[in-house]
Amino acid sequence: MPIKPLPPLNSLVAFEAAARHLSFTRAADDLCVTQGAISRQVRHLEDYLGRELFIREKRSLSLTQTGVEYYGSIQQSLLLIANATGDILQWQGDQQVTVITTNAMASFWLLPRFTEFQELHPEIDLRILAVDSIGDVKNSEFDIALFYCRTPPPYLEATPLFSETVFPVCSPTYLNKHPDFKQPENLLKGTLLSLEINEEWVTWQDWFKECGIKHMPDACRRLNINNYPLVIQSALNGQGLALAWDNLVDDYLASGLLVKPVDEMMATTSQFYMLQKPQSIRPKKGVTCFREWLLSTIGKQ
Repeated sequence: MPIKPLPPLNSLVAFEAAARHLSFTRAADDLCVTQGAISRQVRHLEDYLGRELFIREKRSLSLTQTGVEYYGSIQQSLLLIANATGDILQWQGDQQVTVITTNAMASFWLLPRFTEFQELHPEIDLRILAVDSIGDVKNSEFDIALFYCRTPPPYLEATPLFSETVFPVCSPTYLNKHPDFKQPENLLKGTLLSLEINEEWVTWQDWFKECGIKHMPDACRRLNINNYPLVIQSALNGQGLALAWDNLVDDYLASGLLVKPVDEMMATTSQFYMLQKPQSIRPKKGVTCFREWLLSTIGKQ
């Protein structure tokens, strides 16, 4: 029995890209076509459906309610097609493993341990994609994701890796210049290096509240940075105080490049997780090796 009704398939691909980016220009870049081609394909699909899918304004593009509902279904359908095709083609080979994680996790935890994995499995080609938002995971091609979150996404299989405690750190030079920083409330007099992203990371306000200190952000000197490795680099440069996660900065503490000005720590309700898409047929050999190595490495900590 024929599958009907089927809309123009090229138009579906163009619509999915435009809806994902909310931009005809970025969709065109994504698909390596012109903006006009995307616009024509989307209009062709709207004519076929007899419904508007986008609200086109002078400087913005947004989905109509019909567009929102249609996008959810179309994206899932295209992902199923892509996954099924990838299973047959063994996309990028059985020995290649793509890991998506945050810049912080990649810089401070994964890359320092990469040599050990490479020596154990020289035949595996590891590919690391660094992003700062767990929201980027949903539309990405990957084998394993490593992320810090309170609640893992429901569409992924989650394996807890480790919980975290958070505490202030600074360079020894910065602490020597501010000997009164031995008391938590005195940290308010310093420059607070703040991570500025829309994720579930602990903030300075959270930490001070945990210590029973009224945090007055307007009275504090701040340096806001949207990248955690840069926050830590700024602390190493002696430019202020940063909040640190023990599993991410333990090497810096062991070497003495960073120190804890106070003993107070904050236990978080979030964890670092290993996230994977549900396997449709069988896991790749390289993914199995990486997963086993990762869990064994965590067990040694």
